[in-house]
Amino acid sequence: MKQVVQFVFAGMIGGIITLGGYFALQVGQPVAAAQNESFAKQVNNVNVPPTANVPFDFTQAASIATPAVVHISAKESEKKAREGRQRQQNQPWPNLFDDDSFLRSPFFNFNQPKQGTGSGVIYTADGYIITNNHVVEFADEVEVTTFDNKTYPAKIIGTYPDGDLAVLKIEAKNLPTLRMGNSDEAKIGEWVLAVGNPLELNSTVTAGIISAKGRDINIIKGKAPIESFIQTDAAVNPGNSGGALVDANGRLLGINTAIATQTGYFEGYSFAIPINLAVGIVDDIIENGSYQRGFLGINIADLDNAAADELGLYISQCVLVESVVDGGAAQYAGVLPNDVIVQANGKNVKSSADLLEVVGGSKAGQTVALVVNRSGKEENISVRLKGQDANK
Repeated sequence: MKQVVQFVFAGMIGGIITLGGYFALQVGQPVAAAQNESFAKQVNNVNVPPTANVPFDFTQAASIATPAVVHISAKESEKKAREGRQRQQNQPWPNLFDDDSFLRSPFFNFNQPKQGTGSGVIYTADGYIITNNHVVEFADEVEVTTFDNKTYPAKIIGTYPDGDLAVLKIEAKNLPTLRMGNSDEAKIGEWVLAVGNPLELNSTVTAGIISAKGRDINIIKGKAPIESFIQTDAAVNPGNSGGALVDANGRLLGINTAIATQTGYFEGYSFAIPINLAVGIVDDIIENGSYQRGFLGINIADLDNAAADELGLYISQCVLVESVVDGGAAQYAGVLPNDVIVQANGKNVKSSADLLEVVGGSKAGQTVALVVNRSGKEENISVRLKGQDANK
């Protein structure tokens, strides 16, 4: 009995010593270390959500996408560069507001042929490739290098500068392609990957989320530019242009095109042409060598609160028809000034960019189904699009 009491007493003493040592250590532990421990737990909780429905491991999406993205090398021929120099020599003073004229000025040693690199997405297994117009617009010689380091001369099948899209063709078979995603259904906050060849770093994959849709950033110069970009925070740099924006399952959502930057390099936001818009243009170029865009024949503006109040409407995220073109498609179909367009082909129209995305991806002769709010009442109007000349 005495031995048992001794064991119990010894255990109590040991426990007291252990607890005393534990509290002594806690008191002496730096505050920063305690904060770091708490922060680490928070990070673990965020990164392993128990009900996540989007994979945080992008290896499968990357393995699907990278083989379908190519490196593009574009170069102006010596003949074209020489013709440019000859034209410049006939002008005693260069136009300093014209980049091409300025760079070819005899006062500067920039008279070498233009050249550049970019990316492209294999569209068909027999060698049609989508890229940006600005990647190849100056080029007479284009070369494509595939993921497996095979190099092919490429032909420019056609371009559409107002949409900054171009289609190339290489002579190859059984090339890897991507499944098409639905850019209309892509959600803000959804994970995406940008795949391309930035800064001559071939087959580079970066990840981010869709941070906005329907962005018009006034970067495409033309008579009737189409801008309705998917905005992401996936890192994109020079050389990524024309590459793929894919979802977490490796499906093609867009063509990476531009970045918002003051330095020329990625500063947080990148922009991609939605694939639903690109496909209509690309298919027409492949079939006809050019894109015959359809036009509604209206002048529009984003509806604001003041205009909505004036029209007696309780909506403010739509497109206001300011005027219709005489003899244009919209006038013929019955669209009136002060109509407010709320839907186009079943897609909600919250801004001019939303409407441009639908109409800009439709050819002349196709029909666009509009839902307009006229004096507080919604009406359905089908408009058969005309070519640009027919709407003047």
